[in-house]
Amino acid sequence: MVQLLTREVALKPARTTKARARKVAPVDRADLPRDLPLGQIIPGDCIQAMRALPSASVDMVFADPPYNLQLGGDLARPDGSHVDAVTNDWDKFDSFATYDRFTREWLTEARRVLKPDGGLWVIGSYHNIFRVGAILQDLGFWILNDIVWRKANPMPNFKGTRFTNAHETLIWASMGEKAKYTFNYRAMKTLNDELQMRSDWVLPICGGPERLKKDGTKVHPTQKPEGLLYRVMLATTNKGDVVLDPFFGTGTTGAVAKRLGREWIGCERDTVYAEAARARIDMALELDESAITTMHSARSAPKVAFGTLVETGWIAPGSVVFDKKRRLRATVRADGSLISDAVDGSIHALGAKLQGAPSCNGWTFWHIEHEGTLKPIDAIRQLYLLATED
Repeated sequence: MVQLLTREVALKPARTTKARARKVAPVDRADLPRDLPLGQIIPGDCIQAMRALPSASVDMVFADPPYNLQLGGDLARPDGSHVDAVTNDWDKFDSFATYDRFTREWLTEARRVLKPDGGLWVIGSYHNIFRVGAILQDLGFWILNDIVWRKANPMPNFKGTRFTNAHETLIWASMGEKAKYTFNYRAMKTLNDELQMRSDWVLPICGGPERLKKDGTKVHPTQKPEGLLYRVMLATTNKGDVVLDPFFGTGTTGAVAKRLGREWIGCERDTVYAEAARARIDMALELDESAITTMHSARSAPKVAFGTLVETGWIAPGSVVFDKKRRLRATVRADGSLISDAVDGSIHALGAKLQGAPSCNGWTFWHIEHEGTLKPIDAIRQLYLLATED
């Protein structure tokens, strides 16, 4: 999943945009507090670990806390085999009041260490996410979105007594109603094939070679897929930002942060999880600079005419372009216009004429064969920008 997303990002180098005019300059590691334990897993209880961190020192907190699943007894499949569910002590609380106190304490510390323009992400299930949401609102956080992670391959409901639990919920919050925060809108739109990214994300649960196992058993029962963290970080952080994960587990946050050029700090009390996380992050490969650099905002992107791509040889006269489904086709002419049968015009005008539409964004409507796949001509424009930018 991460590799596929990376290839999409690499097509469009650009500057990130900032919601509510947050500064765009990346964090200089030399400007970070000297006592910030970057790239380290702090052992022990997460609340105590966060209390040792400087105030207003991190850009984002991503938290995957215990869900307090309240499971009673073992769960079996219809064939009698055992279901590997979450039965660990760290997910057990005596009461809702106990869980709420725990939640309030770690969220209080998360708020203290976040910068005024920082962001908070919390993931949970129906067992806990509503309690967490109420508490974070009580503490002054402002909910920006709730994201539904719809699992492409959820575990079935073996007892047949309820709907299949096929999603989890992520809360994305800023430090307050009028607080500044990072949102790389253009990067998300490009990642989503030039459509606005919606608040329902379809991604598979962690499996295959990504799932960490030891002696054939899952190292961690609730390991999150890297694709999920990739999207979260790409959307709401910039290169050099510091990401804190209070419930680090086997290090998904750290591995993805390393790939995307973000700094990370983890808190983890389980030595087995921490050991697996360190080994995993050591193996993670950082993306090269062109892949990490994300898309220009519409306001800051240099203006490039389609004719420029033609005259510079990026798209040759005589090339054939198609709509996404190959129902329409047109030929590129030397002056940058297109012709389809006897109808001609610019990439925008011809697209509108052939569809009988009042307007058309030719950059995303027309596609061209490039390296064996059909890509929007805007992808070629972004490659041109990458090759010619200072």
